[in-house]
Amino acid sequence: MIEVEKNYKEDHILVLLGQLVILINPVILSIGYIDIRWYSLAYIFGLIFGLYLIKKLNKIKGNVISVNELDNFFLWAVLGIIIGGRIGYVFFYQTKLFIDNPLYIFEIWNGGMSFHGGLAGISLSMYIFAKIKNIEFLYLSDLVSVVAPIGLFFGRIANFINTELIGKPTDFFISVIYPSIDNQPRHPSQLYEAFFEGLILFIILYFYFFKSKNTGLISGMFLILYSLFRFLIEFLREPDSHLGLFFNFISMGQILCIPISIFGITLIFYNVYKRKN
Repeated sequence: MIEVEKNYKEDHILVLLGQLVILINPVILSIGYIDIRWYSLAYIFGLIFGLYLIKKLNKIKGNVISVNELDNFFLWAVLGIIIGGRIGYVFFYQTKLFIDNPLYIFEIWNGGMSFHGGLAGISLSMYIFAKIKNIEFLYLSDLVSVVAPIGLFFGRIANFINTELIGKPTDFFISVIYPSIDNQPRHPSQLYEAFFEGLILFIILYFYFFKSKNTGLISGMFLILYSLFRFLIEFLREPDSHLGLFFNFISMGQILCIPISIFGITLIFYNVYKRKN
């Protein structure tokens, strides 16, 4: 194990690149009793940049949806992500805690969001909004799917800095130490996810967005590729301590990826069928 002189606070993160040690403080700056954290900034930036890119893509496609409608949709998207993400986290990951204390679902200050719940929430928001505004649901879904990896990228960076979803111990030359947890070098699994679920997935979907002739293909590709990347990287991530691994092999996150990928495959087949007809 690499010996590092302890001149940091316990909530700091140590990133090990061979013999190079980089310290990361989760707090950007403090103003009185208020801490401004990278965590919240990452989510805010991801949402704002996502809206900006959706407008740019929609403009290239000929402004199928008006700018005003996209601005209105932004609030729907934020609410769908937050409400769905919170409900999903509580029901998928903290069922017992919710049964013992139903009000726990409102304790958002204690943290806890689920991607799969957020996906369900924003999908419902998109469907209702599309119906109200008479917009094609799958076109809106494709737009959101292209920019979703941006949010995932910043979200995983936020998880990393906030010491969440930590990786398993490793002797790999690129590793991270969380002093608040232990002094073991671990896989920076959040950064793996940021790279594959964020950067790589965005590049793929952005390229195919302009190649696709029918709506729904991009949404299906997003669901399949996200599920694939998440499923594989989860093997390098510590399972939730209160859940562990199901059948001593698979995590809750991996289980939830299965129906998501099946739904994505269904969308792909639908797209192929629509193209032939």
